[in-house]
Amino acid sequence: MSDALAGLHAIVGSKGLLTDPAEMAAYGIDWRKLFPGLPLAVVRPFSTAEVSAIMALCHQHQIAVVPQGGNTGMAGGAVPDTSGRELVLSLGRMNRLRGIDPVGMTLEAEAGVVLQTAQEAAIAVNRLLPISLAAEGSATIGGVIATNAGGVNVLRYGMTRAMVLGLEVVLPDGRVVDGLRRLRKDHAGYDWKQIFIGTEGTLGLVTAAVLRLMPKPSQRLTALVSVPDPQAALDFLVVAQDALGDTISAFELISGFSLGLVHRHFGLSCPVAEGQWYVLIDAGASLSGLREAMEAAFEQAFGQGCVLDGTIAESVQQASDLWMLRERITESEAKESKSVKHDVSIPIPSIPQFLVEAGHALERHAPGTRVNCFGHLGDGNLHYNVLIDGHDPRDINKIVHDVVDRFGGSISAEHGIGQYRVSELALRRSEPEQALSRLIKTAIDPMDLMNPGKVLPRRETR
Repeated sequence: MSDALAGLHAIVGSKGLLTDPAEMAAYGIDWRKLFPGLPLAVVRPFSTAEVSAIMALCHQHQIAVVPQGGNTGMAGGAVPDTSGRELVLSLGRMNRLRGIDPVGMTLEAEAGVVLQTAQEAAIAVNRLLPISLAAEGSATIGGVIATNAGGVNVLRYGMTRAMVLGLEVVLPDGRVVDGLRRLRKDHAGYDWKQIFIGTEGTLGLVTAAVLRLMPKPSQRLTALVSVPDPQAALDFLVVAQDALGDTISAFELISGFSLGLVHRHFGLSCPVAEGQWYVLIDAGASLSGLREAMEAAFEQAFGQGCVLDGTIAESVQQASDLWMLRERITESEAKESKSVKHDVSIPIPSIPQFLVEAGHALERHAPGTRVNCFGHLGDGNLHYNVLIDGHDPRDINKIVHDVVDRFGGSISAEHGIGQYRVSELALRRSEPEQALSRLIKTAIDPMDLMNPGKVLPRRETR
C-alpha cells in the first residue's frame, strides 16, 4: 500500500493528497452523521489527466475508489466503509467553468463546480440552469449528475438527466471517455452517458459535463395557499395546470404539521389562514399575463372549494419568505426529534389514498409516531418522514415501503440508494432487473473498485 500512496503523491503532490486522520475526518462521514467511514487516504486531483492517472494506479493495485463531490447526499453514497482500504477521490479542486454559450444555451463545467456557481453564471448571461435543490450552495455538478438530482423544478424542467447533453467520464481502469458534445440531436450509436447519470459513482467518474440552459423568465410569481386535504391539492394542481400551463415550475405540498415545526423552531409564521395542508406554487414566464392567469386559477379554485385561503407574493423578498417556510422544514424536523426519512415517489393520482393508508399502517404497527410530510406534489415525490419516538427505524422503513409498493411507487425518488437503501432495493426489485444491473456493473467495473457496496450489494470476491 505504501507504493500506491507514493504513486498518488507523485500524481497530485502534497496539496492533493491527505493522509492525516484529522485532515481526512470531514471526508469520512456524511453530513447527516449517519455513516462514519475510514478513508485509506483522500486524493484531490486538479485535472482530468490526474483523475485518469489515479484511476489507472488504483486499478493496478486493486484499490477501491469512492468519488466525492460536495458530500451533501442523503443516502451515504459518497463516504468510504470502515475498513481503511478505500480511497476517497474528492473533485472539489476541479472547479472550473469551461465555457458558457447563451446562443446555443449550454454551459460546460468541471465536476467540482458548485451548483449555485453554475446557476449564477447562467443568470449573468440571462439564461437559467433550472436544477435547484436545498444543498445547491455546496452540492457540486459531478455529484448532482451522479445522483440524478431532482429538486423543486422537476415538474417543469425534469430531473438532472434531462439537462445533460454531454459528459466526460473516467472509467475504472483510467481510460477517459470524452463525450462533451453540445448537440440537442445526436442519434449516432448508444447514448452511453445515460449509464453514468444516477448510478452514484459505481460505474465511473464524471469529471465534466455540458448542461442545457433555458431562457430566464422575466416574470416570476410565488404563492402559498391552504387546502382542506391532499385531494383538494390535486384538484388545485389540475386547475393551475389548465390556467398556467407549463409556466408552473414548482408545486409543493406541505403539511400543517411541517409548518408547525418551522414556527416552533425558527419562529417563522405562515401568512395564510391555518389549514391541515398547504401548497406552495412557483411560476415563471417571459410573456405578459402571468399574474392574471394565476389570479384566474385562484378564483376558480376558491369557487370549487379546493382552496381555502392564499397569498401571492408582491415582491422578491415576500417570495423568498414564502420559500423559507418550505426550506426550513428539514432543519426544524432535526431539532424536533429523531426521524426516519422516506424519499418516495407515488403515481400522482394515488397520493391522497397513499397518505391515508400509510398513516393507518403506522397507527397500527408503530403507535405514537408522527409524520412530517412535504414534497413535490407536481411530480409525485413525497418526503414522508416519520418521527419515530423510540421505534426501530427498520420497522418504520418496512411499514412505509410496503405501502409504497402496493401503490406501484419507488422507495427512492431523488435521494438515491447509496449504502442506506441497498438491502431495501434488493428486496423490492425483480430478479431480472437486479441481474441486468449486475451485468452492467460487471461489464464496466469487473473488479468492483468503483464505490463498492453502494446501490448494489458489495461483491465479496473482489
